[in-house]
Amino acid sequence: MNDAADYPREWEADVVLNDGGTARLRPIRADDAERLAAFHARLSRETVYNRFFAYRPVLSDADIARFTQVDHDTRVALVATLRDEIIGVVRYDRLPETSDGEVAFVVEDAHQGRGLGPALLEHLAAAGRERGITRFVADTLPTNRAMLGVFRTAGFQVHRTLADGYVELSFPISPTDSSVSVMREREHRAEARSVQRLLAPRTVAVIGASRERGAPGHELLHSLLASGFTGEVFPVNPAATEVAGVQAHADVRDVPGPVDLALVAVPAAEVADVVRACGVKGVHGLVVVSGGFADAGPEGRARLEEVVSLARSAGMRLVGPNAMGIVNTDPAVRLHATFAAGAPVAGRVGVFSQSGALAGSFLAEAARRSLGISSFVSIGDRADVSGNDLLQYWRGDERTEVVLLHLQGFGNPRKFARIAREVGRAKPVVALKSGHGQPGRSDAAIGALFASAGVVRVGSLSQLFEVAQLFALQPLPAGRRVAIVGNSSALAAMAADACLEHGLELPQLAEDLRERLRSEAGATQASNPVDLGPFAGPDELRSALAVLCESGQVDAIIAVVVPPPRGRPEVVAGLGAALREAPPSLTVLATFLGVDGVPDGLAVPGEGAPGRGSIPSYASPEAAALALARAVDYAEWRARPEGEVPELERFDVEEARQRMQGLATDGSWLPQHEVAAVLAPLGIDIWPTALVADADEAVEAAEQMGWPVALKAVAEQWRHRLDVGAVRLDLVGQEELRAAFADVEAVVGPGPLYVQPMSPPGVSTVVRLVQDPSAGPLLSLRLGGVAVDLLVDPVTRTLPLTDRDAAALVGSIRGHQLLTGVPGSAPADVAALEDLLLRVAQVGEALPEVAELLLDPVLVKRQGVAPLHVGLRLQEPGVDSERGPRRLGTSFAVL
Repeated sequence: MNDAADYPREWEADVVLNDGGTARLRPIRADDAERLAAFHARLSRETVYNRFFAYRPVLSDADIARFTQVDHDTRVALVATLRDEIIGVVRYDRLPETSDGEVAFVVEDAHQGRGLGPALLEHLAAAGRERGITRFVADTLPTNRAMLGVFRTAGFQVHRTLADGYVELSFPISPTDSSVSVMREREHRAEARSVQRLLAPRTVAVIGASRERGAPGHELLHSLLASGFTGEVFPVNPAATEVAGVQAHADVRDVPGPVDLALVAVPAAEVADVVRACGVKGVHGLVVVSGGFADAGPEGRARLEEVVSLARSAGMRLVGPNAMGIVNTDPAVRLHATFAAGAPVAGRVGVFSQSGALAGSFLAEAARRSLGISSFVSIGDRADVSGNDLLQYWRGDERTEVVLLHLQGFGNPRKFARIAREVGRAKPVVALKSGHGQPGRSDAAIGALFASAGVVRVGSLSQLFEVAQLFALQPLPAGRRVAIVGNSSALAAMAADACLEHGLELPQLAEDLRERLRSEAGATQASNPVDLGPFAGPDELRSALAVLCESGQVDAIIAVVVPPPRGRPEVVAGLGAALREAPPSLTVLATFLGVDGVPDGLAVPGEGAPGRGSIPSYASPEAAALALARAVDYAEWRARPEGEVPELERFDVEEARQRMQGLATDGSWLPQHEVAAVLAPLGIDIWPTALVADADEAVEAAEQMGWPVALKAVAEQWRHRLDVGAVRLDLVGQEELRAAFADVEAVVGPGPLYVQPMSPPGVSTVVRLVQDPSAGPLLSLRLGGVAVDLLVDPVTRTLPLTDRDAAALVGSIRGHQLLTGVPGSAPADVAALEDLLLRVAQVGEALPEVAELLLDPVLVKRQGVAPLHVGLRLQEPGVDSERGPRRLGTSFAVL
C-alpha cells in the first residue's frame, strides 16, 4: 500500500478557496499518520459524529493505518493541507462487483464554509473517473447539513432517499454542463476574491524597506505613504528601528496584529525565508519585486518553484517575482504599492502588465494621457497570480469599465478565452500581445484566440492607450457610418483615407442634411467630409456637430480641428468647448492639432482624468480612425448573439475513444481505414475507401463500389501528387485500373493503395483541427485546390464553436460566394458544412488526445458533404483544464 512507485503525483493540485486563500490537495500517504491523528483531534464533537455516526474522540492505530494506507485505485483518499497540516479529507471505497465508489469527507471546523468540500469532491471525482468509477454513493445523517449542502450545490444530478434514519445519496460523476457551470462559478468567485484581498489590504508590511532613496524597498514604502494608504504600514528591516519616520520591525513575525499584504524587496536568495516567515505570520498575499528568478537560469527557476510552493502551501497568493507592484485608486483604499515614479489618477480602467520593466511606462503613459486607472497589477514572472485571475476580478468590479492587458504568453489559453469572452460581454478588453515572433508562438493562433473571445487587439503601446481613451470616455458606436467634420480639408482627407482603410464607411449625406450644414454651420463643402473652412469658429463647429448628431445618417463623428491662423486664445478655447458640448447621442472623437495647452473638456495631456462624455483627442487622424475602427469591431461582436453549442446526433465520444485504444499516439498520421473507424461514431463519414494490396483487390473493390474510381497512394506525402502520378482519377474498367496500379506503384513503391469511387462535383474546402501550444485547440476553414493552397490563408477560430460561430466562419472565408451561390451555379449545402464544422469542433473539446484532424478535401455538394481524405494524429491525452477539476497553474513566464 502507498508504494512510492504507485503514488499518483498527477493528482496533486493547489486550489483557491472561497475566501481567496489557497489549499494544497494531494493523495494521502502512509506518513500522514500523525497529521491525520492531529487533524481528528481538532474536530468538534458534532463534526466527528456526522462523519462516523458516533463520537470517536481519538482514532485507533488500526483506524489510522486503514485510512492512510490505500491503493489509489479501489481505495482512494485525498487530503487538503495548509502549512503542512491536514485540514480536510475525502475518500472513496469501491463497492465490490460494481463501478460505484462509497464516498465520505470531513473538513476541519475552522475551515468549513471556505469551499474546501466542493473542491475535494471535484478532485476525488476526477480521480475516480480515471480508475473506472462511474457513480458515487454516500450515507449521511439528515442533520449533516454541511455534507448535504456540498452535494446539493455540486452541480451533479443527485438522487436522494431516506431509509432507516439515513439519507442515501447517489450521483454519476461524469462532468455535465451543469456541474462544469457550477465549478466555473465557484472558480470565478474564489479567484476574484483572492485578487480583491491583494488589492484591498488593511495592513501592509514592506519587507526590505530601505533607508536608501532609489532602493525598491524604500520607494515602495514612500509610494504607500505618499498615496495616503488608508490602512496601516509596517516597515520590516532588521538593521533599522525606523524608516521614513515609521517604526520598523526586525521580522514580519514581530509586527503587532495581522498582516494582510507583504511587499517583498530583498535579494532573491533571501525571498524563500521571507515567504516562510510570512506563512507563519498568516499573511494573506505577497507582492515580490525582487528579480533573479525565472530569468536567472536553472538556479533561479529552482528558487522560483520553491517560493511558489511555500506561498501556496501557506495559503497565500503571490504577485511576481520581478513585479513592479500593484495599485488600487479606490478612495477607500488608496493603495500605491509600486516603485514607479508619480501617482496614477483615479479612473475606470483596469491595467495588467506582464512585464515588470514595462509597467513603469504604462503608469507614465496613463498619467501623460490623463487616463484614469481603477487598479493596476504588474505580474512579472507570473509565478502564481495571472492575467486570468485579474480578468476574474475585473469581471465583477464595478469601478472598472475597461480592461487593458499587456501579455507575453498564456498559462491556460482556453481559460483565458473563456473568461475574456465573459468579461467582454459587459466591458471591453483591449490587449497588446508581444513575443509572437518567438519560436512556438503563432501570431495567427493568437489572433484567432482574441477574435473568438472578443478581445480588441492592438499593435503598440500607443494604440493600447488610444483605444482605451475612446472606450473610457465615449459610448460604443452603433455602426460603421462615420462623418468627418472640421476646418482643415487636408486633415479631413487623411481621416477619410484612414477610415476606409480600416473598414469604416463614409456615407453620402442626404441633400437636406447638406443644406442644413451649409445654412446653419456655414460649411463650404457639405458632403462627407464636411469642410467648415479654415476660419470657422466655435459656433460653426458646434452647429455642425449638433446637426450631424441628430441626423440619424451617421454613427460616429471624427472632428479634425486646427486653430485658425492668428486665432485668439479665446477662439481656441471656444473650439474645445464646442467639441465638449457635442450631443452625447453619437461617438465623437477629435484630432485637435497645433495647440499649446489643452482646450477645456478634451482628453489630452495635462488635464487630469476626464469624465465619461469627454472627447478623446488624438495626435493624428490615422490614430483616431484606428481607435474608432477597433471600437466598431468590438461593438459588432458584443451585439452579435452568442448562439449555442448544439447537442449533436450520432456523436458517441466514448465509442470513439474505445476505438482509439491501441492506435499510435506518437503524432504520426493514422491509416485512413483506422481514421474512418474512429470518426464514424462521431457522425463524420469519410468517403468510401478500400485499402487494397494488389491489382486484383483493387478491381474487386471497384466492382463493389461502382465505376469510375480513383486510385491513391497511402503515404501522406503523396496524397495530392497528381503531378507525379501518385493519384489517378476517373479510372473505368479492369484494364485501365490494373495499368494505373502498376504506374502508381512505380512512383511510390510497392505496398497497399486506396481505391475510392469518384465523388459527384462540389466546392472543395479544407477543414482542420489542431492543438496549438500557444492558443489551445484551433479550428480553421478555407477553400481547397492547388492554387488556393498557395494563395489563401484559412480563417481560424478557437473553441468552443457555437452554431452562429459556424455560420460566421463559413461566411468569412475568402471565396465563400462559391458556397452560397454565384450566377450560373446552384448554392452548395452550407448547412451540411456547418454541421461538419460543429462536429470537428466538438471532437477538439471532447477528445484532447486528438493532436490534429485534417479533412482535405471536403467536397461540399448540393446535398451533403464528402470528406475525400481525413488525416488523424493522436497524442497522449493530458488533463482537460476546462472540464477537469479546478487547479492553479504551474507555468512561469520568462520575460
